[in-house]
Formats: sequence, C-alpha cells, structure tokens
Amino acid sequence: MSTPPTHQYFLYARKSTDDSERQVRSIDDQLAELRDLARKEGLTIVDTLIEKQSAKTPGRPVFLEMIERIEAGEAAGILAWHPDRLARNSVDGGKIIYLVDTGKIKQLKFSTFWFEPTPQGKFMLSIMFGQSKYYVDSLGENIRRGKRQKVKNGIWPQMSPLGYLNDPESRRIVVDAVRGPFIRKAFELYATADYTFDQITEKVNGLGLTNREEAPLSRAQYHRMFQNPIYFGVFQYLGEYHEGVHEPIITKVLFDRVQVAMKQKAKPKTGRLKPFLYRGFLRCGECGCLITTETQKGNNYLRCTKRVKRDCSQRFLREDKLTEQLTKHLWGISLPAWWADWMISELEWEQKSDSTAADAAVDGVKQHLQAIVSRLDRLMHAYLDNAFSLDEYRTEKNRLIEQKKQGEAEQAELERHRSGWFEPAIRFVKALKQAEMHALSDDNAEKLKFVKTTGSNFQMVNQTLVASPCDAWQLVVNQRFLADNKTPGSHGEPGEPVNSEF
Repeated sequence: MSTPPTHQYFLYARKSTDDSERQVRSIDDQLAELRDLARKEGLTIVDTLIEKQSAKTPGRPVFLEMIERIEAGEAAGILAWHPDRLARNSVDGGKIIYLVDTGKIKQLKFSTFWFEPTPQGKFMLSIMFGQSKYYVDSLGENIRRGKRQKVKNGIWPQMSPLGYLNDPESRRIVVDAVRGPFIRKAFELYATADYTFDQITEKVNGLGLTNREEAPLSRAQYHRMFQNPIYFGVFQYLGEYHEGVHEPIITKVLFDRVQVAMKQKAKPKTGRLKPFLYRGFLRCGECGCLITTETQKGNNYLRCTKRVKRDCSQRFLREDKLTEQLTKHLWGISLPAWWADWMISELEWEQKSDSTAADAAVDGVKQHLQAIVSRLDRLMHAYLDNAFSLDEYRTEKNRLIEQKKQGEAEQAELERHRSGWFEPAIRFVKALKQAEMHALSDDNAEKLKFVKTTGSNFQMVNQTLVASPCDAWQLVVNQRFLADNKTPGSHGEPGEPVNSEF
C-alpha cells in the first residue's frame, strides 16, 4: 500500500466523563480550534473522531479504531488539541511514539503544543505523555487521600446512600426529608418480625419510597438496606467500621432487632409446621418447655412439649379458651374510649400550659445570662481603662462566671424537663384506648400482636395465661384498672374502677 500524503489527518477530540477533565475544554471548543488550525495550515481531515471516555486506562474503542486505520494507511497524522487528549497512560502513549518511530505517523499537530518527528520532538512528546500520566496518578492519590481524611473525621466519602443526600456546603451527608421517614418505617415494620421481605417491599413501596430514579425498590434493595449500619451512625469503608458524624435515621437497638428478625426468618422452614396462631408464644410455667399446638377432632389444643420433664403435670388448653383469656386481659388493662379521650384532652391542655410556663422560665434564664455576658464585657473594658485593680477585676469576674455557669445549668435543666413526660403519657393513654378496641375486635392475630407489647415471659400455668407486664403496664395491673365497668360516672366523670382477674 502506498504511503498516504503527509497532509492527511485524523481529527481526534476527547472529553473525559468521570473526572475533573470535563472542565478543561468541551468537545465543541476542541473541534472549532482544530478545524481552524487545519484551514490555516492546509491540512486535509480524513475523518473526525470524537470520544467521551477517560484516557487514564487503555482500551478506548475510538482511539483503538484510529490506530488501526493509521496502521492500515488511511492517514499519516493526527490532529488533536493537546497530547493529553491522546494518552494519559503509558500503553497508549508508548503506542503513539512507536508509530512515529516506525513512520506510520508522519506528523502530529496540536493547538497548544509544537511537535516535530525528531529525537528532540519525540523526547518532549514523551515528557508530555509522562506529565499527563503523572497528573492522573497524582489526582487519584489526592482523591484517595481526601477520602481517607474524610473517613478519619467520620464523614461518608462517597455518594450518599438511599435516605441521605450529599450536602454541598458541609460536604457531609444529611437525612433526606422525603425518603428518610420511609426508611425508618421500613426498619420499624420489619423489626416486628410480622412481615416478610415481599410484604415489606409491597407495603413501604406503597407508602411512596422510591430510589433516585423514582423507581420502586426491589426486594434485594431492602435486604441490603437492612444490613447497612450507616443508618444508625456507623459506616463500613474498605472493610473497616467507622463512627460517622452524620445524623442517624434509626437507633442501634432498632437495627439489632432487624438483624435478629432477619436471622430468624433465614432459618429453614419445614413443610410439616402448620400456621397456628399461638405457635412460639407461650412456655410451660412448670418445666419451661415451649407450648405447642396440635389439632384433635377439629379443635386446636395447646400443650407442653415435655421435652425436658416427661412427667410435667400441665394439662392441655383449647385454643379458643386462650383467646378468651387474651380478650379478658385486654379488658382488664383498657380504658373506655370516652375516658381515654377525656384524659388525652386534659393532658394536652396541661402540656400547653406547662409549655408556656416553661418557655417563660427559659426566656427569663436566657435574659439573665445575656445580662451577665454584657456585665463581663463592661467589666473587661473598665479594667482596661484602669477603673479596677487586677484583684478587683478577678474577684468580680469570678463571681460573674460562677453566676453564668449556674444560669447555664438551670437553663439545661429547664430544657431537659420541658414537658418531657406529657408525650409518653399521651401515647400510653392512647394505648389503653387501643386495648379496648382490640378486645372488641375479632382479629385474633392483631389482638395477640398488641398483647405482646404489654408484657413478656408469657407462660401457661394450670391452663391459665400468665405474663410479666412491662413498663407502665405494670402500674395498670397493680392498680387493677377497669375490667367490666365501661360506663361513665354520675356527672360525666370516670366511674369507679373494678378489679381485673388477670
């Protein structure tokens, strides 16, 4: 094949899409300058080749196509804006220089660099290719060093995970106000162990949770999300855990509950087990074994498995009788809706009044602290004007500092106790109201689910359900709240409570 004329060139323009090179020159700018250069020097452009890919690693398809066409003799030169457009790695740079050495490339033309195919020209070209590679290498190292420093400071160094956003000002991740609450809800629902991954996917997606492409999350995405510790404030980077400075979406306790639920659901299920309502709910009060359920003559019966104590004396209990005991228990710890609503309105009124008084007290303390700061400032200026001796200045300053610390402690105490007990009290009264609703309901599964929140260590002793009430429910049981009296008192006030047998 005859050697092509030296004035025939490939015009090659490249712009990286994955690093800061995108800010150097746009493709349109490169094409405009190179075509103007070709017109001025009378160069013939055989073909215009455009590539949008980084040159830091070998394998660019357009570049390789151009090299093959040069070796085939379609052109004898390359027209580019700068040597770094051709190569930022040793393989591609070496290929260009080798083709110059063998005469395949007769000439290289650049808008910002002069080149002649002489020993000095090839040496300078090698330096430019080396400098381009050094830029990429040092840029990568700088990025890695910056990420290491971020990680050391507890800052997530990459694109924010779902539920967070990258804040350009603080350069940290912040909670996504839209997706964050949905993710917290997903953790809370799965922690109950009442939902499978498919059910969680359907339910939370139905609430409106989507990914960044506004598409619903898949089952696998929920699985990965539930295993990501970043949501409670810890992140893993390069195999190592780090304590983050970002705001957690959930607590560590909730995360651990989800891990337990995932572990339990990962256990293989045997096809022989039937979905009995009370399976795994009770233990035998005599020997501690699990209470199992079996069907006899069309009825479900609960009995001790007797795996530890073969001569356990506990008798079986029919399932519907246990349901009756659950209902009786719920009546015993419930409040009528009218009474609960009255208590909630009273608590909310007191909360509002207390909050107003607390706000006034906090404002008073803040004004007192501001006055002390002003006095300290005036005291310092007076001392600088020689109005006080050093001993007088120190004595008065120490007194003011002591008052300031005392005021700050008083403010912190007021802030800590500002209406702090009202919200838990209102939530608990609402729970007492829900107990009545569940007692009236025919949904035994929801009834059991609610009962589980009121206590622990559920046992069957002499065909009777026994439990250990938890938290405030213990007070309800101790006070023997309403069991059967569900009517108001004589003047619209609560009637007298009666004893609960649970």
